[in-house]
Amino acid sequence: MTQKTGIDRRRLLAGAGVAAAAAATGGVAQAATSVDAPAAGGWDFECDVLCVGSGAAAGSAAVAALTAGSKVMLVEKMPILGGTTAKSGGVTWIFNHFIFREQGISDPKDDALRYTVRYGYPRQYNPNSPTLGLDENRYRVVEAFYDNGSAAIDHLRETGAVQFKQFRLFQVDQPAPDYADHLPENKVPTGRALEPAAGSGSTQGGGSLASQIHAFLKAKGVPILTRTRVTRLVKDATGRVIGAEAMQGDKPVRIKASKGVVFGTGGYSHNVQLCDVHQPAVYGSCSLPGSTGDFIPIAQEAGAMMGNMGLGWRTQVVLGEALKTRGIGLGAFVLPGDSMILVNKYGKRVVNEKRDYNDRTQAHFWYDPAHEEYPNHLMFMLFDQRSIDAFGGAFPFPVNKAEQPHLIEGANWDEVFGKIDAQLAGWADHTGGVRLAESFAGNARQAIANFNGYAKKGVDPEFGRGNYLYDRQWHLLFSARRAGTTQPENPYPNKTMHPFAAKGPFYALILGPGTLDTAGGPQINAKAQVLAANGQPIPGLYAAGNCIAAPTGQAYLGAGGTIGPAVTFGYIAGKTAAAS
Repeated sequence: MTQKTGIDRRRLLAGAGVAAAAAATGGVAQAATSVDAPAAGGWDFECDVLCVGSGAAAGSAAVAALTAGSKVMLVEKMPILGGTTAKSGGVTWIFNHFIFREQGISDPKDDALRYTVRYGYPRQYNPNSPTLGLDENRYRVVEAFYDNGSAAIDHLRETGAVQFKQFRLFQVDQPAPDYADHLPENKVPTGRALEPAAGSGSTQGGGSLASQIHAFLKAKGVPILTRTRVTRLVKDATGRVIGAEAMQGDKPVRIKASKGVVFGTGGYSHNVQLCDVHQPAVYGSCSLPGSTGDFIPIAQEAGAMMGNMGLGWRTQVVLGEALKTRGIGLGAFVLPGDSMILVNKYGKRVVNEKRDYNDRTQAHFWYDPAHEEYPNHLMFMLFDQRSIDAFGGAFPFPVNKAEQPHLIEGANWDEVFGKIDAQLAGWADHTGGVRLAESFAGNARQAIANFNGYAKKGVDPEFGRGNYLYDRQWHLLFSARRAGTTQPENPYPNKTMHPFAAKGPFYALILGPGTLDTAGGPQINAKAQVLAANGQPIPGLYAAGNCIAAPTGQAYLGAGGTIGPAVTFGYIAGKTAAAS
């Protein structure tokens, strides 16, 4: 275990919530059709605003609607509250927040929008366009994130629902750098990440964020129902959503929501059918098993316009763990070690191993048109005794080797490579038949030799490992030396790189692509209203969080890059619904 000084590196992104259980393996329930409003007296429950889900998105919506004077009800299909938020680190990424304002740090809107669009929509980005190359609606959604994010945080603070502090990396005692701190559009590259001021970091993380919201709602008398799965929307004669049908076990219930329904029900990482259709590849997910995409058929039957369905918040996963249990406890977020590289089936490095998990995982999806294959579909993490000894306990390195059943060990590289291919042979039915190429051994040895030279000079000319502030500071957090290690400090100029040992033992782990959760779904507008196919809002229907097409596109802007938009658009949805 690492020394806990402010935040535990193993819990930072995984949180201390309930570990994911075995995941769903099929589709969601029957597509939910809209139904007519029942006759008078046909409701089991009545409220103004119904919030579906119990994580950051639905919880923030409930707080906003309640404090705006509406009668609120919150329902959750799982037996526990908090969703994937409760399993996260609870970090919340926000532009121009109250700490910046207190410190006199300027976070101008124009620069913030350019950073978001450049990072999240790189193919569309046009700095000379008034909408930065986006269509009008998507631009207004990005703009709404900036305009309302700090207000959402202030609202939670001022109501007493949640207090926040700035998230800092304890190893360097600095505000966390954004995941693309190096982009020239990013004028404030550090400090935007916040965390709950109570129960944050090494203790409760996202569990604190969610539980504080739930405690606030309960204290205000808000009804909160678990094991209640919304299945259908109820509309009035004008087509306005005025409630929902749900199932409590085998019992159907009807809930009137005179001002509207807000969905914050998570993504679809545990719906294998949807992932196979819309995602490039998902072997496992850190999201809780409730992330089965329930909102997608409900929204489709309501006539919703689908946004980008293929988005996801990505992380690499230890393949053997994910094949055993799709709902994994931890992803391979920030890869530990300095004498460590990733290679593909040809034994070639293909990515900066120290880049953030969301961007690094996308290297799995490159298609080689010359050979009609995805050569990086699986990657092989190669390391030596120094790395596993110095950084053991930083996932996926075990403290004790027996803790990691999928660890490959060999006295020399030939033995390691043979065991990798044998492990692949046993999983071939689940991986598209990936095996090591004949050239793997020679190329891998050359990649290791090249890397050794880079480490000695401190410069990685292939992938720029260690060039950016993110690489260096997050490496210090996730590759803090294990107490009791016999390995010396890294004496080389680039602390993210150290030459491999000349002699074994050597090690490997097979990594595949996974998710924190998906981030694709219906398209919303700047008021968090779900849009119909004609581009107009569906009256009374709102959504936020991972169940919609991500407002920030493919960009994971920084630590808390999922929860920040969830809180913001939950807040917008709650306010908009309450005022309807």
